[in-house]
Amino acid sequence: MTPSSANFHVFDASDLPDYPISAESRLDSHYFMQFNHDRYDRSGFRRKAYRDPEVGFFGMELFFKSHGETPLGTLPSDDDGLAFLLGLPLERWLSLKGRSFNPLYNWSPVRCDNGEIRLAHPVVQEVMEAALRGHQEHKASNENKAVYARRKRLVDVLRDCGCSDELCSDEFAVGWLDEWLLEHHPGQRRMPQIQHSVSRALRAAAHEGILGRKRGGH
Repeated sequence: MTPSSANFHVFDASDLPDYPISAESRLDSHYFMQFNHDRYDRSGFRRKAYRDPEVGFFGMELFFKSHGETPLGTLPSDDDGLAFLLGLPLERWLSLKGRSFNPLYNWSPVRCDNGEIRLAHPVVQEVMEAALRGHQEHKASNENKAVYARRKRLVDVLRDCGCSDELCSDEFAVGWLDEWLLEHHPGQRRMPQIQHSVSRALRAAAHEGILGRKRGGH
């Protein structure tokens, strides 16, 4: 097999499964990864890698390298891209790939949402989907904490502006005022600048019927 012929792959995209992770998905600060040691210990890949440690090493390299690819958890489907990813001359990569057990064990072509045909591995996909869920949950938790802290500070500002305890304890009204200030008050919420914006926000809230309504009647 020549390098030129081995480097050319033809896939019918209509027959390929869709890869579930978008090319737009990102994992900021993804410095570590989940690794199920017991699952790996029982895997066919590990058993076969004992007979060919070189393939085992580069197979694990692909497993780890895929975490930084786009979409997350995929590999290029061309030999040039795979050789470059591993830092190997193309001829050496083709030699590894040509073995009966090779570094692409259990990798198969998929169709990505950016139009590319790439390679995916079911276990890597599982790991990346779990990492994305954890990342999104952590981000949502941090955002919720930030909103809570900002609205708690807003209550102090409202009190300083002479607002009633009834208004300051009304979570719906405070949330509405917070959203209004985010849109109409650029910069930090410091006195005395914020006082004018609070007055405008209160007038807007009164106009929209937010103030003086019955609790629970949002």
